[in-house]
Amino acid sequence: MTPVSTGKNEEQPELTGRQRLAAGLWPPRATRAQLIVALLLFGLGLGLAIQVNSTSDNGTLRGARQEDLVRILDELDDRSARLEDEKQRLTDQRTELESSSDQAEEARKQTLEKERQLGVLAGTVGAQGPGITLTINDPHKSVEADRLLDTIQELRAAGAEAIQINDVRVVANTYFSEEGGSIQVDGKKIVAPYRFKVIGKPQDLEPALNIPGGVVQTLEKEQATAVVQRLEKIVVNALRPAKRPDYARLSPQ
Repeated sequence: MTPVSTGKNEEQPELTGRQRLAAGLWPPRATRAQLIVALLLFGLGLGLAIQVNSTSDNGTLRGARQEDLVRILDELDDRSARLEDEKQRLTDQRTELESSSDQAEEARKQTLEKERQLGVLAGTVGAQGPGITLTINDPHKSVEADRLLDTIQELRAAGAEAIQINDVRVVANTYFSEEGGSIQVDGKKIVAPYRFKVIGKPQDLEPALNIPGGVVQTLEKEQATAVVQRLEKIVVNALRPAKRPDYARLSPQ
């Protein structure tokens, strides 16, 4: 006869030890602590592998004779000394180049500054700075070329560094002349009012023109008027062409 189920749970067969071990290992159920331990073990194994590799690389030196080790050490010392000497040589060379570069730059700056100063004196470059303006009105045409030349001399004696009359630059070899009742400066005709632009120390230039018996009083006696004004910035922009001397040459040092 066929057995009939009674509806009660039938007893499960008892598992063997191997079956219980397999059930515990699969599926894996790793805890956080187990993961940390696994990572630590992995790191430890990696470190041991690196150490073994390093020990293997140094095996040759460990097996070398004392004489060979001394020779290798001497070679390393010599190489280190050569490298240190090369480093010092390159450092000295760099310092020398930097010093030469600084000296060359300083020489270039001094040359440019000297060129600028000479250009101002020669009238080949413009100039600006503190100074005065002098405006001479001559309604009766009584002012002569000699009076303007005396004015230039007074200004130079007072320390004028750059002078311009109307649109003519005054330099060391500037001359005044009269032709047909008109005044000429370096061969160029100028007419009143005569406007002087002078760069220099205003505290010296203005008193030099206003001293008793000086330029201003002399012009007033000649029925002309002279107005002097101090300014913080005077621009002298009339230029003269650079001219090479016909005979003068630089002398050897």
